[in-house]
Amino acid sequence: MAGHSKWAQIKRKKGANDVKRSGIISKHIRAITAAVKSGGSGDPSVNLSLKNAIAAAKTDTVPADNIENAIKRALGEGDSGAQYKEAIYEGYGPGGTAILIEALTDNPNRTVGEIRAVFNKRGGSLGNSGSVAWQFDKKGIILLEETSEEAQEAAIELGAEDINESEDGLEISTAMSDLYTVSEGLTQRGFTVRSAQLSMIPQNTVDVSGEDARKLMTVIEYLEDLDDVQNVYSNANMEMAEVE
Repeated sequence: MAGHSKWAQIKRKKGANDVKRSGIISKHIRAITAAVKSGGSGDPSVNLSLKNAIAAAKTDTVPADNIENAIKRALGEGDSGAQYKEAIYEGYGPGGTAILIEALTDNPNRTVGEIRAVFNKRGGSLGNSGSVAWQFDKKGIILLEETSEEAQEAAIELGAEDINESEDGLEISTAMSDLYTVSEGLTQRGFTVRSAQLSMIPQNTVDVSGEDARKLMTVIEYLEDLDDVQNVYSNANMEMAEVE
């Protein structure tokens, strides 16, 4: 659970069943398509949004063919298919936690209605624009397999802002603009980068446990399952809790 990390970013992997796997791929394809159209290029070397979207897709092992086909479709005549736009939604969860939601939508009224319904039914409330976003910073987050002193020194030399050793490996925080410089530099030095992507990191965390933790995990799971929602972040720091 990401709640154990220093940055307390709650962004969990979906289950491995076919239905959820299909949903994960669909979300990444939508993000890649939107990045190509907004950036005006199918070349990730000149389109940072696309580079970020591809990196996130690879982290979730989206097949390369799916990624390439999404780029090709996005570069075609754009009047066929939905036109997705980025949207940020903010809210409050159990235990006084802040929740930040990143979405790609072709119908904002539908999206906000679905998000509000989750909060109303599962706990929490939808906030106004700017109500919690100020509590988060966009950072590059790299997960490195190695945790050795050599790996940590290399990350610092390449421009890492912060380093934290976790159960999953070495978590490295960078400035947005330095994410790929650090990631590619570590790869070139022979280290194994498990993932590298932009993420919203809370400036401060709120300790949540017991029933509040279980309710919060349920809220996040239901939000993540919405088709339009790409990422869900919280400032919660909590112990492992089962989702009911």
